[in-house]
Amino acid sequence: MKFTALALSLIASTAYASFEKIGPLVYEPRSLVTDHNAIDLDQQAIQIELAKLTGDGFQNAKEIYQEGGYSKSYAVIKLNSSLTSQVTKGTVITGRDTTNEMVNGKAYSTYEAGVSEIIVQYSTLATQGSYVNCQVGKLTEPNTDGCFESSGDLSIGGVNYGYTYDVSTDNDNGRTIQGFSESAEAKMHTCTNCPYAEYNKYYKYYGEFDYANQWVLAALDGTSTYFKNGNADFSKYDFEGREQAVKKGTAYMAVYMYVIRELEDAVDDCNNGCIDCNDDPVHAWDEAVAFYTGSTSDQLLYALADKRCINFKTCGTEGSESSIMTSKVNYDIFGQFALGQQSLLEGDCPAVKVAAKRITDLMAVPLIQGTIRYGYKVDKQMGEEVEKAEGATFAAAVLPRVHACSAVDAKIIYDNMRVGATDTNFAAVKTAFENNYECVNIKCNDV
Repeated sequence: MKFTALALSLIASTAYASFEKIGPLVYEPRSLVTDHNAIDLDQQAIQIELAKLTGDGFQNAKEIYQEGGYSKSYAVIKLNSSLTSQVTKGTVITGRDTTNEMVNGKAYSTYEAGVSEIIVQYSTLATQGSYVNCQVGKLTEPNTDGCFESSGDLSIGGVNYGYTYDVSTDNDNGRTIQGFSESAEAKMHTCTNCPYAEYNKYYKYYGEFDYANQWVLAALDGTSTYFKNGNADFSKYDFEGREQAVKKGTAYMAVYMYVIRELEDAVDDCNNGCIDCNDDPVHAWDEAVAFYTGSTSDQLLYALADKRCINFKTCGTEGSESSIMTSKVNYDIFGQFALGQQSLLEGDCPAVKVAAKRITDLMAVPLIQGTIRYGYKVDKQMGEEVEKAEGATFAAAVLPRVHACSAVDAKIIYDNMRVGATDTNFAAVKTAFENNYECVNIKCNDV
């Protein structure tokens, strides 16, 4: 089904408008996801450090990847006296920030009486530009204005407690890009109704639950992966090549699969036939949109689709333009986002499942385009380390989908695009993908 810009606008206009819209194509969430949307700022910070092409820059990038800076900010607080009664998760906690303004938070977990160290998650606002004002983690340029002051009093459920903590080291983050991959086993393989079909293709191919994390860490450290298939030896690359492998691995492997996880979670939690009683799955669906798009729309999967459409003349609602900055993939995906949300609100779970599947299929298109593009650059334009690394990472992000259709074609793509490939045959790579378009549920015109 094709969606024009007008149709998308009409679909979006029927949504509940209390929360700030996401992306240029105007998805209006039904839940608060500004904090989730900010994960792209971690990606941006990682890329800034990688671009320094130094050991220190790569170490900084690694720390941001592992510990974050912008999403789900919290403070580890040491109370001067133990809690006198149980504090349940979500209990309102207030205090003063470093500028002496009031700052609100909530209990990160449930804490029993007698506990003297608690974690307080900072409250987030519905406006993206001011969603939270404490952004520390492992950022090289942290923002501490909205963080709790180093000592003072906290009101915890209406009871005052004195406290101390270190503003620079005790403010951390509960959501990280590394965490997306590290949680894959629990959230995509061993959970109820798991393993999720799409994730299982990747697990079967790589033989590792956190394959994306292992790829990124190996690229950061200049070491090898030890997968069942699709290995990469990053000692063959200097900083320039490893930079590409890291920044594409974080966005197009780790974040990519977590978007799919949120779609599947929404499908799992959907209450069929129950009108307007699917708040939890709607929130999961909103999260998927947030992680796909990001707060800036220029760091993650949304941005990739728009970049590749210019290269392949697949921009615009008909997918035939190269001068329009919005890809047909994004028009189609946002149409499905809107339809999936509406189906959740109406309790039409089968329709939600169809939308999730279509989004998952379409998300692979820019990865295929990226692999083909850099296969061409390496083969026909004598691309060097940077182009080779980009091609290798795009291939790594989509090879399991091809392998699930044809192990032979997947091997052709890997042999030509892998890190350290001695030769790259663009025509062979292109043909290997085309052999499997029907199997991966896309059309040649999509690419």
